Amino acid sequence: MSSQNQTPATFDCIVRDEVLPHDPDIIRAIVESTDFFHPWEVNIAVELAEERLSKGVASGYEFLFADCNGSTDGYVCFGEIPCTRGSYDVYWIAVRRECQGQGLGRRLMQLAELRIQQLAGRRIYLETSGRPDYLPTRTFYERCQYTVAAELPDFYAPGDSKIVYVKCLDT
Repeated sequence: MSSQNQTPATFDCIVRDEVLPHDPDIIRAIVESTDFFHPWEVNIAVELAEERLSKGVASGYEFLFADCNGSTDGYVCFGEIPCTRGSYDVYWIAVRRECQGQGLGRRLMQLAELRIQQLAGRRIYLETSGRPDYLPTRTFYERCQYTVAAELPDFYAPGDSKIVYVKCLDT
């Protein structure tokens, strides 16, 4: 995927796959803006980009960034699950709070799915919390045609289940 791939004109965004030195700070700002994550979770999102910067492709992390009107408004991070053939995790997908609800997240997910198919991916997994405040996240995944594969009660904390979604790709 070239840094010249355009999203629909309504977004006026360029999608790039290169992680730049300033991207960890941008990821921190995007993830913090959502008001969904604990500070330690934000740090993990940043660490994945730092690992990609330091190890390159060997990190196992792929990124797509939506650069819109002079700012990076969203990103997705994914990678092949170790010890599998063609199973991928979407580790993070986030859009700045003020840019949510405009289709940017869906476009990033579509582009990640396309990239995963190009990498011979067969299945995509993602996980999220079962807490009520994560209902918009679960609804987003379901609108992107992901289905619930498993629910692990009390996984993150008492009363906070882990919900695993899957999407099978035609390869």
